Amino acid sequence: MVGGATAVVGALLDALGPDGTLMAYAGWEESPYHLDAWPVEWQRAYEAELPPFDPTLSEAHRAYGWLPERIRTWPGARRSRHPEANVVALGPRAAWITADHPWDDAYGPGSPLARLVEADGQVLMLGAPLDTLTLLHHAEATTGAPAKRRVVYRMPVLEEGRAVWRTFHDIDTGSGAFPYGDVQADIDGTEGMQSGEGAFAAIARSALAAGISRGGRVAHAESFVFPARELHGFAVAWLERRFG
Repeated sequence: MVGGATAVVGALLDALGPDGTLMAYAGWEESPYHLDAWPVEWQRAYEAELPPFDPTLSEAHRAYGWLPERIRTWPGARRSRHPEANVVALGPRAAWITADHPWDDAYGPGSPLARLVEADGQVLMLGAPLDTLTLLHHAEATTGAPAKRRVVYRMPVLEEGRAVWRTFHDIDTGSGAFPYGDVQADIDGTEGMQSGEGAFAAIARSALAAGISRGGRVAHAESFVFPARELHGFAVAWLERRFG
């Protein structure tokens, strides 16, 4: 892409206009999410030496693409405080989107994803695999289905200028918040599914089949726009039909 991530972010801001807000899931490149499963010597090194998560300084997770880090470093950007589930945002509602991110259940009520739904925002998948549709973690967090998997993990954060290792409780976004393998045959039968796609892609493709999206190509990138409120409601219903 001529101009790289800067050109893409600029184009998105132009499309939104001065009244629009742009947000992206950012995470943390140095996240010790799996710390307790690492060799003991690694654990000790990270506990002793890892700088705490700092919303203004800590790099966005590279696995989530180039755009979150480019948004994070854009003049006027805001970032939520959660070390694992944080988002970055630009625009008039950026402060509201990122404020007071809950430490626990960071994808649930009061989270930036909840505010995206509340604001009737949209989710743009700009050439991104449908398995990476992060808003679906909000559906996992808010559904009443009982078979939910949860995790406990530790990360260092800044509290009153000091590094503190805090314990977090949340849904399992790593291995899956639900036993999706139990409904694999149903997932594989989803219209339009491609080889290797998982549960999030199945939900997204079911939503596409139900007309909850519009799509097209941006250059060579297959892209989709999902209305956040409708997608969230559809995903909650999908999960509850299969898990409770």
